[in-house]
Formats: sequence, structure tokens, C-alpha cells
Amino acid sequence: MNDSIPQTRPVTILVVDDDDVDVLGIERALKKLKIANPIVRARDGVEALEILRSPEGLPKPYLILLDINMPRMNGQELLAELRLDKNLSSAVVFVLTTSQDDQDKLMAYSKHVAGYIVKQHVGDGFMRVTEMLDHYWRVVELPVA
Repeated sequence: MNDSIPQTRPVTILVVDDDDVDVLGIERALKKLKIANPIVRARDGVEALEILRSPEGLPKPYLILLDINMPRMNGQELLAELRLDKNLSSAVVFVLTTSQDDQDKLMAYSKHVAGYIVKQHVGDGFMRVTEMLDHYWRVVELPVA
């Protein structure tokens, strides 16, 4: 007997990316696919941590789309902070970056990311990534506590 409660709240998407064009591409793809999930944006890891650690926090469930190359605190540094913080260590993170460097991929997966997506492989915009995420959060149970 399964006593779990089905996920009824929409998944909030925290986009951590300093590139306005990429963020706009994600927002357009969501709108085109009629996906109305809330989006919160941080321009770097410092801003993302401020959002995640603020008293009101980020509505759960949420997932994070994380760029690697950013000013102040990059994606690698943010991932390290997330995994060390007992309140944030279970965050579901997808890396969405231009970096094809194997060391970046190894680092990301060693920090338990859900996926590593290279932006230039996305093709025409962010449609495929957005569709994949939509299917992901409909099937996978995300932490809400």
C-alpha cells in the first residue's frame, strides 16, 4: 500500500545563469510549451544561495538549472555549497552550460547532478530541454520537505 501523497504543487525552477539570452530562451520555451511553472532567476551562485537560504526560501518542490561559468560564485562552487548544506543537499540540479570539458562533467556528476546538458547541443532553442524537464518532474518524486 502506497501512502505517499501525489505531487500537486507546481515545480519551481531556479535558473542560475548570468546570460540574459539563455534565460530568455528557457522562458520562451516554457511559454511555447504552455508550461506555467514558476521561474526564479539568480545571476550567480551568491544570489542563488541568498534565495535558497532566505527565510521564505524557494517554494518546494523545486529544481535548479545551473550554468557552470558565472562571475562571483560559479556553478562548481555553488554545487559544492549545496551538497555541504544539510538543508539544501537534496536539491535536484541539472547543469545547463556551454562547457564540454570532461573535468566539469566529472565534477558535476561527483556532486550528484541529475543531468549535464551542453547548451550548443540543445539545438533550436531550449525546447527539447524544457520538454525533458516537464516529463521529468511529472514522473519523478521531488523532495518537498
